[in-house]
Amino acid sequence: MNKILIVGEHDGKALNPATAKCVTCAGGIPDSEIDIALFGADTANVAAQAAAIAGVKRVLRIDRAENQHPLAAIIAPQLAALAADYTHVFGPSTSFGKDLMPRVAALLGAPQVSDLMAVEAAYRFRRPTYAGNAIVTVEASPERKLIATVRVASFEAAAGSGGTGAIESKTLSVALPSHTRYVGAKSGSTDRPDLQTAARVVSGGRALGSAENFKLLFSFADKIGAAVGASRAAVDAGYAPNEMQVGQTGKIISPEMYIAIGISGAIQHLTGIKDARTIVAINKDAEAPIFEVADVGLVGDLFQIVPELERLVGG
Repeated sequence: MNKILIVGEHDGKALNPATAKCVTCAGGIPDSEIDIALFGADTANVAAQAAAIAGVKRVLRIDRAENQHPLAAIIAPQLAALAADYTHVFGPSTSFGKDLMPRVAALLGAPQVSDLMAVEAAYRFRRPTYAGNAIVTVEASPERKLIATVRVASFEAAAGSGGTGAIESKTLSVALPSHTRYVGAKSGSTDRPDLQTAARVVSGGRALGSAENFKLLFSFADKIGAAVGASRAAVDAGYAPNEMQVGQTGKIISPEMYIAIGISGAIQHLTGIKDARTIVAINKDAEAPIFEVADVGLVGDLFQIVPELERLVGG
């Protein structure tokens, strides 16, 4: 029996879809039994969502005041203690998971495999390397606990209904560090979908020319219910904030549709979108690398094409 513990990512109200994608990955391991751990101040509502995911046996609620904010330094020793009875511990390859899981691996003295994209056996997986230009097969020793992050762009989410997982509350006698404390968090308020989980994403590149011109994308995205991203070049130029960056050093995403506007298509950017189902490229340079991976390409001036597209979809 392979007992797998997945740390659930949530905001206190809703479970991040990345968690259900981790369940799909874990379900590919032969003879697996899957539990989800939720850390928070009051995880009752989120636990109900996690228990409904198909394939989940148990949901473990670790509720305490210190867990109100998802600080890796606070959660890591608790997750390490909870992991004692498990063979595998998985977390999503989101900012949350990338921050948390290496700490857990260090505390347990266990190996970590990052960005699992396919399961070949209980301890053998495939993962990308060299900016996604090569796929390597890695095999960990079954003699030790395995810590891993799951490349959520490579997996479909497990069904979010129909599951009958049991919900249990757990109390852990773990000393928590005092050197880290929550001060505050700032993020741009928006009604648009989350970039990492959105079905549709509109991204802009350096060709937009300014932060002011990025408003063109926001308007179009709002019309089609899309999230908004940006290339590294656009972020470095100050046209868009860092949290919008898509690519090797930004967010790896897998939307149903990705619309790249004024993005040339450097390999680092393509790494972040290669799992998109349909890629649409708009660029005035017909030789831009983005057209080599695009399913649909439009060669022309984005400042003419985007308003026209918005007019057509706006009715």
